[in-house]
Amino acid sequence: MSQRNTAVTDQFTDDCPLREVLALIGDKWSAQVLVELGEGPRRFTQLERAIEGISRRMLTVSLRNLERNGLVTRTVYPDSPPSVEYATTALVEEIREPLEALSAWARHAGPAILEARRAYDDRC
Repeated sequence: MSQRNTAVTDQFTDDCPLREVLALIGDKWSAQVLVELGEGPRRFTQLERAIEGISRRMLTVSLRNLERNGLVTRTVYPDSPPSVEYATTALVEEIREPLEALSAWARHAGPAILEARRAYDDRC
């Protein structure tokens, strides 16, 4: 995969770093990958099983993007067959608590959000 096909550009602008960071971790899968890796290093198949609905392709794309941006490390062990393990970096440690809080809020607020959508759709 070309490195140009990533969610975050090669420029990290000082005038709007929040936009860059939100593009990096705010997509559909990256935050879930980071929360899951917060439990400790995982192999690809462990991540795939733990993150409901993610395809192998999207997990691969998300992991590559997170690795490219210094949030995830990829370690290859020379077993037979070789095994690969993913882990978060020190950068993620700084945002782990807010990510976990956001994840907990999403689980808690999900039913209320769905109800609000239904009510809105019924009105419109």
